[in-house]
Amino acid sequence: MKRIFSIRAIVELLKSVLKISLIGTTTFSILYFNIEDVLSLSHKTPGAALVTIAKLVAYMGIAAAVVLLFISILDYMYQKFDYEKNLRMSKQDIKDEYKNVEGDPLIKSKIKQRQREMAMRRMMQEIPDADVVITNPTHYAIVLKYDEDEMDAPKVVAKGTDFVAQKIKLIAKENNVAMVENRPLARAMYDQVQIGGRIPEEFFKAVAEVLAYVYRMKRKI
Repeated sequence: MKRIFSIRAIVELLKSVLKISLIGTTTFSILYFNIEDVLSLSHKTPGAALVTIAKLVAYMGIAAAVVLLFISILDYMYQKFDYEKNLRMSKQDIKDEYKNVEGDPLIKSKIKQRQREMAMRRMMQEIPDADVVITNPTHYAIVLKYDEDEMDAPKVVAKGTDFVAQKIKLIAKENNVAMVENRPLARAMYDQVQIGGRIPEEFFKAVAEVLAYVYRMKRKI
């Protein structure tokens, strides 16, 4: 901001110097081209001298007015150019406006990351109360929960691949949640069922067999 003010002050100073210089040069030029009339003033009568002086003053006034008009036109053009230039946004202005309208991309990225972490924690908290984890066995893990009194069909409470799948199986093992290997079923449900969603009818038979196996194992224990 200070730099803008200093530039404008310099421009105004240059404009003042230009005006003085042009008017001074114009006045000197008129006197120079009418030097004979100026030198002859001492030889003229007071009346004739006044006429000559009035004529020279009129010339200088007209010339000064023309110069000032020329300077005013230049000043108007410069002011218009400066105004339009200030209206045009710089690249940084555009970025700043985009941030204000759409939000800072860095902040949005951090918010999304935070949301993913919270969703991951909530998902992991569902595992200890689940009935079974269906595995691939290493790349996929689908966690199912079923309460026949509250649910029409088993629900996927967590799922993941690779590192997340290993984390799911670790938590399941720590909480004695049964794990059953069924590669086709794990892969198919991972692609088609979202977390919190109930399994489609096409998986009813396969999931029922898995749950029946898990319930039999629990009764034996």
